[in-house]
Amino acid sequence: MNIAFLGYPGSGKGTQARLLAGKLGLVHVSFGDIYWREINKKTPMGQEVSDYLPTGRLVPDWLVFGWLKEKYAAEKRGFLFDGFPATAEQAEQLDAWLASRAAALDAVVFLKIPEAEAAKRLGARRLCPGCGAIFNTLTNPPFMENLCDSCGGPLKPQEDDKPEALKKRLMVYRDYTSQLSSYYRGNSAVLEVKADQPPAEVSKQILSVLRTVGR
Repeated sequence: MNIAFLGYPGSGKGTQARLLAGKLGLVHVSFGDIYWREINKKTPMGQEVSDYLPTGRLVPDWLVFGWLKEKYAAEKRGFLFDGFPATAEQAEQLDAWLASRAAALDAVVFLKIPEAEAAKRLGARRLCPGCGAIFNTLTNPPFMENLCDSCGGPLKPQEDDKPEALKKRLMVYRDYTSQLSSYYRGNSAVLEVKADQPPAEVSKQILSVLRTVGR
């Protein structure tokens, strides 16, 4: 299957994608994680996207899809897209790319959460620049305060989780989500899960609704 997890920034898409991708046998694709990893490594791709993420703006489609096609041209497994696509235009391009691989997006799972809760969660998120691990002081705190469980490096907020960038990100999501929702309600199985619950319960509900899709 090919699945997309969509929802507000902070709705738990990344947490659920990391928990379920292996269980479902899918490749986890998170452009947010990829971009920040490349920025921290100071790679050419990181330099190209560094003007967009800290301000909460969307990375241009040509860059997103150029990387997607190059990176996964030979991949045979299905995909679990984490927070992608972000716009109806991206959805159309993703459908076209999957069709070129004789595939399609089988399900779109919207993780529903109040905006205030999303903002609260994002304000508590911490990133390890060294290994890319992500923690949350509210829902998934590190064992040692401000230190990465995996590599011991110092944790810090992501630039796009800071107040001004976060305000922009939430505004961008509101602007595009109704168009995206309308697009998918006509083209794919749209499923909704209440995401302001413990992660294990959210995972259980996602697996339950996905069983209604199948092949």
